[in-house]
Amino acid sequence: MSTIDIIIPTYKPDNAFLRLIDDLETQALRPSHIIIMNTEKKYWDDLISSTRENPLEKYGNIKLKHVTKAEFDHGGTRNQGVKISDADFFVMMTQDAFPRDKMLLSNLSKAFEDGDVAAAYARQYPRSDCNLAERYSRKFNYPAEPMKKTQKDIGKLGIKTYFCSNVCAMYRREVFDKLGGFADKIAFNEDMVYAGTACQNGYAICYVPEAGVIHSHNYSCMQQFHRNFDIGASQVDHPEIFGAVKSETEGKKMVSQTIDHFRQLGKGYLIPHYIIMCGFRFVGYKLGRNYKLLPKSMRVSCALNKDYFRSL
Repeated sequence: MSTIDIIIPTYKPDNAFLRLIDDLETQALRPSHIIIMNTEKKYWDDLISSTRENPLEKYGNIKLKHVTKAEFDHGGTRNQGVKISDADFFVMMTQDAFPRDKMLLSNLSKAFEDGDVAAAYARQYPRSDCNLAERYSRKFNYPAEPMKKTQKDIGKLGIKTYFCSNVCAMYRREVFDKLGGFADKIAFNEDMVYAGTACQNGYAICYVPEAGVIHSHNYSCMQQFHRNFDIGASQVDHPEIFGAVKSETEGKKMVSQTIDHFRQLGKGYLIPHYIIMCGFRFVGYKLGRNYKLLPKSMRVSCALNKDYFRSL
């Protein structure tokens, strides 16, 4: 029988993270191990000192490794987690994504009945406090229909062919090792870079809407700016994946459909703020695409992942 581990990078985890651990441990298909890649030991110690139950003592299948903030890397830290695992499959998750039901792992694993599938990612549902724009983006990026994507779909799907999200995604270990894992030093998009590499090497990426997690953010305009700066920079750093396909087309489509959605709901008054927010996204993205032309201090100021740009 195949084994499955879960790998979760954490930073300043709170009591909600302990609930996530409980949710994962009670899945219908229980993980062999949960591997926590925690940034800065003091924050983990703060969490444990504030709670009655230490998850490492409550469950016997948790492995914990600490890294410093300077050492953290979106790809490299996750690769370290994979090296700790010896499972046939592993699931990458974030600390703020919660299983929608007890069938999350079971439903993701079904995608791998096809031997050419390298990774499968879950559907993301909005939190109860999610704003309308973010709620619609979940509907746009995570539809009800399943998809199996290969390199042949580039003409039809464009950049979405390579879309995959480490908010919750399962990977076939054998293929992961063969392809060299995630990019070891990357500002953002380690999941899409890997998915693109997999597609270009003849493998498939599956979207599994039956596997659901609750995950969303109400980002401010400046948070959108910083986040999209890192997205743009990561695309420039990986032209082998993003050089031949444009992501702006999908972005424009989502903006247009979101505005139409506001109008249909009779909430046109939300449109001006949404357009301003999209402006912040666009400027951040364009600056990120041209980050090599900027002085180092400006790169760091614009970035979300500031330590990455300080290290360049």
